[in-house]
Amino acid sequence: MDMNHNEEGTVTGGIAVDRLRSIIERVERLEEERKALGADIRDIFTEAKSAGFDVKVVKQIIKLRKQEPAEVEEQETLLDIYRRALGM
Repeated sequence: MDMNHNEEGTVTGGIAVDRLRSIIERVERLEEERKALGADIRDIFTEAKSAGFDVKVVKQIIKLRKQEPAEVEEQETLLDIYRRALGM
């Protein structure tokens, strides 16, 4: 086994072990945080549903708020045109 030292710490097979471990552990922590945030978001949608809100519509509004106003307007215009074309 090739064991050398440099400013990164132990190097094995050309790999800076401490740096690799740090990267992996940081990603693992973030994945745990993401999982916890996902559970928190689900709880909020449950609360919204309990308060009588349509969760599907709430999700659509959240999606729309992320988009640029011009993009939203273009989509709404096309939706209206398509609805009229189909007699809806």
